[in-house]
Amino acid sequence: MLGVDALLAATLARLGAKPADDANQAAKKRYSERVSEAVALVFAQELRERGLRGTRPLGHATEEGSGAERRMAGGIGAKKVDVTWATEESGLLLGISVKSINFRDPRTGNFQKNLTNRRGDMLMEAVTLHRRFPYAVLAGFFFLDAGAETDSTQNRDGSARRRSTFLNAHARMKLFTGRDDPAGRDEQYERMYVLLLDTAPGQIGVRATEVGRPDVPVPLSAAFDTLITLVAERNPDFYEALDGRIVTAS
Repeated sequence: MLGVDALLAATLARLGAKPADDANQAAKKRYSERVSEAVALVFAQELRERGLRGTRPLGHATEEGSGAERRMAGGIGAKKVDVTWATEESGLLLGISVKSINFRDPRTGNFQKNLTNRRGDMLMEAVTLHRRFPYAVLAGFFFLDAGAETDSTQNRDGSARRRSTFLNAHARMKLFTGRDDPAGRDEQYERMYVLLLDTAPGQIGVRATEVGRPDVPVPLSAAFDTLITLVAERNPDFYEALDGRIVTAS
């Protein structure tokens, strides 16, 4: 059985070639949607294999319910959430938001243009969900095309003019991760990750880093270990974390 890192790479490889940066907007939008859908399905499968039965999306309807993502009631309105684990007893226990920037801005040649908007979308999701489910563990996974690591610019004298979009994403999101107390700020995620997606033919790959630590790659399997531990710590009367899996508390 493939681990989550290998499974994600294999799943993304099946999406086919990424449209060119100068492709029409509809083609680029659909590709980004397909990336998010593929990521959500792989992440949900990984969580189900770790004992979080009923995690959505399922990919197709089963005895556990519809295959679609859940539309969760929030503190300031209902919200569709990419990946969710919820129970009748506790409501939302774990939610994952998936966002991405896959194409360069034709004018600037970098990936910076929609960074602030994507961050705003993620923070609004966190506020909406945490206000209704303060004990929920929320994780944000923000995917950037691999070119975002090297799209920095320099002045004529060689000094840095603008950091890469990858480093800017870390800097701009650092304030919004590390929510370790259910009474903490609603807009914070328990954990946030920035991931570089290499879509070159024949070498599809993903490199994940925890926000605030751009130089330290994190296997997705380790990120999910962390999320499982956080869920168990938030719900000690019901669950324990054992070897990266959720088990019923003894």
